[in-house]
Amino acid sequence: MSRVTPSRQQYLDFKKQFPDAIVMFRLGDFYEMFDQDAETASRELDLVLTGRAVAKGERVPMCGVPHHAVDTYIARLVERGYHVAVVEQIGNEPINGLTPREVSRVITPGTVIEPGMLSEDRHNYLLALAPEPDRDRTGWAGVGLAYVDITTGEFAATEL
Repeated sequence: MSRVTPSRQQYLDFKKQFPDAIVMFRLGDFYEMFDQDAETASRELDLVLTGRAVAKGERVPMCGVPHHAVDTYIARLVERGYHVAVVEQIGNEPINGLTPREVSRVITPGTVIEPGMLSEDRHNYLLALAPEPDRDRTGWAGVGLAYVDITTGEFAATEL
């Protein structure tokens, strides 16, 4: 394999951190997806699949969405059960010729908290369990349970 561009290596590093997520990688005014992520997003979102040169003589599948519409596309992917990692450009000045980037959020069907992505006609619960071991630590003496409906703000906690 040929030597990849610095931005390609940056993307691959993020993809290694989030192998089960579709990585939306900010490049200027677009969020771009590459490789299998691009093929999946293209199919699920009805986007044009194209390609990008990432090394001498090497092209990979690529598709993208405009930055101002990214939440709409993220919501559609999450509704279909996908996890999405959003990689943002930070700062305006490249460092050693490479724009600094970081993951700003990871959205999954179980962690959607953005109001525009929540369904108003169904509950969106998050649940936490805290088991308490018994004295000899061979079983459980009880368990604490708390839940919140992030759509309505309803919250409850109890001990079982």
